[in-house]
Amino acid sequence: MLTIPSPSQAKMRLPGLDYLRGLAALGIMTYHYCSWTFGEQPANSFLGRVGIYGVAIFYILSGQTLSYIYSSSLHLKIIDLREFYKRRFFRIFPLLWLATLLSIALSKHVPAATDVFLNLTGLFGLVKWDVYFATGAWSIGNELCFYLAFPLLVFLLNKSRIVFFLFALLALVITCYFSFVALKTNATLSDQWHIYTNPLNQFVLFLGGVLMGKFIQSSAVRLVQSALIGAIGFAIFLLLPIQGAAIVLVTGFNRLFFIVSCLLLCYSFFSSVHASVFIDKPLLLLGQISYSVYLLHPLVYAIIKACFSLIARVIPVPNIYTLLTSIIVSLVASYLSYTYFERFFIGISHNSKSSGFVG
Repeated sequence: MLTIPSPSQAKMRLPGLDYLRGLAALGIMTYHYCSWTFGEQPANSFLGRVGIYGVAIFYILSGQTLSYIYSSSLHLKIIDLREFYKRRFFRIFPLLWLATLLSIALSKHVPAATDVFLNLTGLFGLVKWDVYFATGAWSIGNELCFYLAFPLLVFLLNKSRIVFFLFALLALVITCYFSFVALKTNATLSDQWHIYTNPLNQFVLFLGGVLMGKFIQSSAVRLVQSALIGAIGFAIFLLLPIQGAAIVLVTGFNRLFFIVSCLLLCYSFFSSVHASVFIDKPLLLLGQISYSVYLLHPLVYAIIKACFSLIARVIPVPNIYTLLTSIIVSLVASYLSYTYFERFFIGISHNSKSSGFVG
């Protein structure tokens, strides 16, 4: 029976990963709200880049976290895969189901039964990864595919690193194929969404996170080193001189530069050092509610926009009010969702006991 190390011997929680996870979710939400309110964000804008690569950061952080917990050493107690997948199931599916069903209800049309089945089981990530109902759920489908591959990655890391690195090289080659061949710059990203959202196109990001979590000791990431590497990553992310539509962000060498920048940013946050007391708790909380922020903010926006549209029949309502109200309501709704919904199922997955990581 294939086994993976157990997280029962809890490791130190890395607050930096929570900080970055929360900031990425906040950035994606802001990108969506600004795009839906004021129009598409161009490739040379910060929000335009966050809208694409905020999700990439999620993938890297996921690989980092899982690898950090599960694959650090062989002497840890091992358990069967049922425990691993039970925890992933209760962490991912309840909120995904809620967001999917609410999205279907708000759409006001009856979807194909097979598509509903694939979404509720998570199988859409394997066979129809661009057919989903909750905005952003395509990335959850990708994540579920990565979870299927993770035990194999752990096995290779601990038993045959040569094969693992050949596997990693293949993943990089596949990414280059998508970036330089499959995706065309003379067509829009939306027209090629099925190609872009293919899990194989995103897998190298998760794999990069796994490598980071395995081979980098978080205690060795010093503050000055972390700040310097983070500054380099952020500079690449912000200053890479490209313009145009979103497709230029995910093709050619631009794609590779942005992947490197995301890896550098995730490395810079890979630390057990807490921020100052004034921002530590807000950032930790934002990281904890990030999954709800990510899945619920499109639903909140749809409801708030509908409400303001009714009000606008009587008095004019500036678009900025819709945006600001949606941000506030999304954060409040996400906090409530995490506190009273997500944590309930996390508790079930951990047999009502606290765990070092839930992300």
